[in-house]
Amino acid sequence: MADNKKTFTDQEALDFHRLPTPGKISIAPTKPMATQRDLSLAYSPGVAVPVKAIADDPDKAYDYTSKGNMVAVISNGTAILGLGNLGAMASKPVMEGKSVLFKRFADVDSIDIEVTTQDVEEFITTVRNIGPTFGGINLEDIKSPECFIIESRLRDDLDIPVFHDDQHGTAIIAAAGLLNACELTGRSLEDIKVVVNGAGAAGLSCIALIKQLGVPHENVIALDREGVVYRGREKGMDQFKSVHAVDTKARTLADAMKGADVFMGLSVAGAVTQEMVKSMAKKPIIFAMANPDPEITPEAVHEVRKDAIVATGRSDYPNQVNNVLGFPYIFRGALDVRARTINEAMKVAAARALAELAKQDVPDEVAAAYHGRRPKFGPDYIIPAPFDPRLISEIPPFVAQAAMDSGVARRPIEDMQAYKHSLAQRLDPTAAMMQRVQTVVRRKPACIVFAEGEEPSVIRAAYAFQELGLGRAVLIGREETVKTNMAHVGVPDTAQLNIVNARLSEHNGLYAEFLYKRLQRFGFLHRDAQRLVNLDRNVFGACMVAMGHADGMVTGVTRNYATALDDVLKVIDPAPRERTMGMSVVLMKGRTLFISDTAVAEFPDSPELAQIVLQSAAMARQFGVTPRVALISHSTFGNPKMERSEKIRDAVSILDRREEIDFEYEGEMNVDVALNPDMRELYPFSRLSEPANVLVMPALHSASIATSLLTSAGGATVIGPVLTGLSKPIQIAPLGGTVSDIVSYATLAAFQVAEAKSEAKA
Repeated sequence: MADNKKTFTDQEALDFHRLPTPGKISIAPTKPMATQRDLSLAYSPGVAVPVKAIADDPDKAYDYTSKGNMVAVISNGTAILGLGNLGAMASKPVMEGKSVLFKRFADVDSIDIEVTTQDVEEFITTVRNIGPTFGGINLEDIKSPECFIIESRLRDDLDIPVFHDDQHGTAIIAAAGLLNACELTGRSLEDIKVVVNGAGAAGLSCIALIKQLGVPHENVIALDREGVVYRGREKGMDQFKSVHAVDTKARTLADAMKGADVFMGLSVAGAVTQEMVKSMAKKPIIFAMANPDPEITPEAVHEVRKDAIVATGRSDYPNQVNNVLGFPYIFRGALDVRARTINEAMKVAAARALAELAKQDVPDEVAAAYHGRRPKFGPDYIIPAPFDPRLISEIPPFVAQAAMDSGVARRPIEDMQAYKHSLAQRLDPTAAMMQRVQTVVRRKPACIVFAEGEEPSVIRAAYAFQELGLGRAVLIGREETVKTNMAHVGVPDTAQLNIVNARLSEHNGLYAEFLYKRLQRFGFLHRDAQRLVNLDRNVFGACMVAMGHADGMVTGVTRNYATALDDVLKVIDPAPRERTMGMSVVLMKGRTLFISDTAVAEFPDSPELAQIVLQSAAMARQFGVTPRVALISHSTFGNPKMERSEKIRDAVSILDRREEIDFEYEGEMNVDVALNPDMRELYPFSRLSEPANVLVMPALHSASIATSLLTSAGGATVIGPVLTGLSKPIQIAPLGGTVSDIVSYATLAAFQVAEAKSEAKA
């Protein structure tokens, strides 16, 4: 489950799926196809060799094809998200999205398949016939009760994992949270009374799994639209609900909640009242998982029960029950042992592994999302954060071990520690970086000025920023023009966006006086300062930030970087003992790199390079990364000897004289030596214990070229350049930037606000 608050227009959603290439997934070759020999090996005649091998032993398909890392995401579109039965083809965008999540979080290749039948037997036959192509089947968005029949039959018919995530994903994450909530409240699973509201696919799976964990059958009361599922009820019953019917006098949710220890909701927003919560047992456990809005909000619960532990499906509350914590890693473990199925033992193992992970000390990446405050196992942290990098290396081994222990693994793992290490190498940092940043910002929302407030893309970005709970947006512009463009781009009239007209602002005179005092000795007359405040929205917005009327600002969409920065520097000074610079965050599979300076210093001298090193290391730490800095050059430790490398060696000498430095740095060195472990073995005296993750370039052009190459040719994702070194948080988005770009830069400005507040408090 995720927070599904809509922060975009319908057209933006369509454009996202259409441009630059329709859809969200593609197929890329894993072998070189550059020569005739390559083609001969890949197809005829070379392909005949593995064909014969597989004909003799079908299991060899795992060795010679992509079967072992390929999952099919299959639907007939009868229960698409919360939209209902819209047909197979309408489900394709959702199924592609699921495939993307498999790849992003667990490096599982996935392809979507939409089956155009609503007949259960036809659907089963179709999937049974194509099933051997894949290492696993993820069923998705199939309505109840047909989904139970389909999954059960396919599990019997196929010897690969078949998993209906709508049922089991939520159940596994919720079960993990329940284990920890019971431990915190001193309860035993064998003694708790549980109420489950919502007897659909997810609800019934939750009931089945918590019973597997030890909750007695008679201690669980299920409810559907007709009320309590009790023995003897006839209306609205089927074989799947009947299994969970109990003898009880309760007929309504209010009846069932009296004295209950646990509530699990998979129903609708507002289903639970404060009176119901009051009637529960001491230290109640409430999992309000309706999507997108919970059955009752945590605030409403805590108004009447301070002792409650609450979880929801929302990312803006603690204890998010998010399916992405489960299915990628469950399939990863199942595929890696070539499991014949995903059985109850594997689901229980996944739940227990998640519960245990929440009890461990969190790594820097998670702590960074909490302003350096490390969340500890407790009422507000019973489920791991979705951006915890250890998920990929912690959950699959438990699943794999359960598969081996229960006899469904074809290929047991002999060295589990080596397996865990290999899993960690699969981590894609792109999925977690901005999510961590947004988590920090949501905990301390900021007021951000959107300087080019009349631009349609900026208006949409400001609306998205505010709706995502990242802070309050202020648009600089003429109110009539802004509102006209709001209507044009589909931002509702009810959007509470603050619009400020620079000419009409009550602070106009104050800002003009402030600016005149700053610029009067640089050739500016009072009327020049007044004109800048009236006409230049960057200047006006920066004055708002400088005078404390806003926390930060984003600009750059209509002006090039240098012009926008020059506007800002008329108002905002560099921070004490710092220099203004830009750092780009480069995200690639298995690696995160920080590259500086990519925005400001054209040819930094030795002291400037040393300062760039210090600030780059500090920013890497803000993103939750332990910095290892390499000062990059064409030469490595004086070979070949080059005049331009002298300033790099001098910068290292300056750093050597600084006693307070507590991070690794080294230079001058070629980028191969900085990043390639094998190359670094030639220089055993290097002070870098591992490959560098912060690259300080000798000049702006080299930094820019390197970043652009990694993006265009290397397929990397780049965040930034992130502007740092100013005394106030200002970010400059790319000229003509997209709505997503603007939201990201506004979020980075808000992130800097939050970090500054944390440092001031410390």
